[in-house]
Order: sequence, then C-alpha cells, then structure tokens
Amino acid sequence: MIKTVGYAAQSATAPLGLFSFERREPGAQDVQIEILYCGVCHSDLHTVRNEWKNTTYPVVPGHEIVGRVTKVGNEVKTFQVGDLAGVGCMVDSCRTCPSCREGVEQFCENGSIFTYNSPEKQTGKTTYGGYSNQIVVDENYVLRVSDKLELAGVAPLLCAGITTYSPLRHWQVKKGDKVGIVGLGGLGHMGVKFAHAFGAHTVLFTTSADKKEDALRLGADEVVVSKNEEEMKQHLNSFNFILNTVAAPHNLDAYTELLKRDGIMCLVGVPGTPHPSPSIENLIFKRRQLVGSLIGGIKETQEMLDFCAEHNIVSDIELIPIQKINEAYERMLKSDVKYRFVLDMESLKQEG
Repeated sequence: MIKTVGYAAQSATAPLGLFSFERREPGAQDVQIEILYCGVCHSDLHTVRNEWKNTTYPVVPGHEIVGRVTKVGNEVKTFQVGDLAGVGCMVDSCRTCPSCREGVEQFCENGSIFTYNSPEKQTGKTTYGGYSNQIVVDENYVLRVSDKLELAGVAPLLCAGITTYSPLRHWQVKKGDKVGIVGLGGLGHMGVKFAHAFGAHTVLFTTSADKKEDALRLGADEVVVSKNEEEMKQHLNSFNFILNTVAAPHNLDAYTELLKRDGIMCLVGVPGTPHPSPSIENLIFKRRQLVGSLIGGIKETQEMLDFCAEHNIVSDIELIPIQKINEAYERMLKSDVKYRFVLDMESLKQEG
C-alpha cells in the first residue's frame, strides 16, 4: 500500500484536517498521479456536511484533479511517467451496461464509482479524493491534460467545465443560436465561456446588476437582470437554449417563457428543496423542453479538455493553500469567490 496524506472531515460538524491513509499499489492498468492542483466544488461541501445523507467518514473530498504521472502499470498504454493527467468525478463504472458501452459512464446503470465516498472496485474500501498528495486510478478513467494551459485553471474543468460543456454539446448549440446562461458562479462562468466559444449569441441572466462587467469580460453579449420584468419581457420567445446553473429553488417559468418554439432549458444545479412546479402550459403550447444533465462521460470529458486547449479556455480561479480549505467553504457559501477555489497541493508538503 502507498502511504498518502490529505485533508479529511471526520464528521459532519468537524473541520477538515490533516489525515494519513493508504492508497492501493498500482495494478497492471493503473496510473499513479502526484496531485498538483485540486478544485473545490460545492459537491465537496455537501458531502463533507452530509447534506445528501450518504457520507461515509472519514471523507477526503476533491474530484477536480490535475497532476503528473509518477508510475504506471505494465499494461498501461496511454500514459507514461512524467505525463500531465487529470481525474474528474468518476474513477470507475461497471463498463458493461448500455450507458457504459455508449460512453456515458456518468449514467452507469449499476452505479458509477465516484472519486470519493464510493466503494472502490479494487479493494472494497471507500474512495478518497483529491485533497491529497497522490491518487491511483485505472487508466480508462484518467484524462490527458495539455501543457498549453495554466494547470491550476484546468482543474475545475474536470467538473464545472464538463457539467456545462456536455449539455451545450449534447443539444447541439451552434453558431447563430441564442443561448441563455442563468447564474454567474462556478458553473455559470464556464457556461458563458463555452457558449461564446461555440459561436452562440450569449445572454447572461443574473440577479446582481454589478456582475454585468464581469459577464461581458467572460464572453456574454448581453446581460439581463432577472429581477427586472421589463428586461425579461424583451426576450420572450427568443432563445434556442437556456442553461440554468442555479442550485437554489426558483421560478422556472420566468425562463421557460423566454424559449422559442422547440426551445430547451437544461438544469444542472440541484436545489436543496424542489423548484416550484413549472407551468405545463408554458411547455405544451410551444413544444418547449425542460431537461437535465450530469457531468459527462470520459470520452466527452477528453473532448472538452482538447476543446479548451484549442480555444485557450480555463476557469477563473482563486488559488489557495490547503490550510485555508475551511475558510474557503465558508466563503463559498457566501458566493465570495471568482469563480472557483483551487488548492495548491504544494502547500500540503508544509504539513511535514
């Protein structure tokens, strides 16, 4: 076994702190990675505080991982020692169900193995995530990372990036489409960047007028303050696609009525309590669709990383030492970050 150090929560109310544990030795198809950067996702906080009621403690969060390969198994074909590599939300799946065979492992019908807080297929133990100095993952669930991009900014692409890229690609957003992005947070700012890169006329919806300048900088063509009824009315029946990234319960009708006939609104935020029930008439009389999406499969995630390398897209981040993770969680709850925290894992070495 490989001695590993990281940060873990021991209970729903305990702060994260230093934690020593063991990783499995790399098998024939495994890649061992020294973690350089790890993004901080709101899912980490939900899991640490057991808000989804499924956390196994101790829990080591982190599923936006960028690092360098330090060892490979003797059957590994796609990575060599020294390569840059990424690990996202999944480290395995059943590989045999229809979803896995079709390359959408995130919908594995027998349950994806998530990067943390899942039963590890190889050992039966609980998986530990990227708030640590190293990780061992089957090569089929490891991504290639380009050295053209700033690596710390790449880390959030492994969750926030693919969560927004996948629905835009799946519903074939293209040049000339009118696309709305609801919310300018960790997900929303990536949605704006991708919609702009796809050539769409991109409109950012926000409740905060002071976010206009930033939204335009990120690639929005227009910014609409959603509390302003007059601004909203100007866009009735005009959108091909709206990507709604807001995780708080809110009135979906305000956005579905902005869709043109056959328009689509995709939800990627999971609220703690349900949204108010949307108007069925709003959907029926324009044949509008209300849909959802979850991250992306391994193939699509690699496609997204390659697209980002080609178009020079990374997340806007605030780089912090791991010792500030508990403070970062509190700031994240206040939306006090532009737009994603990333842990500099070099700081873990200070723990001795």
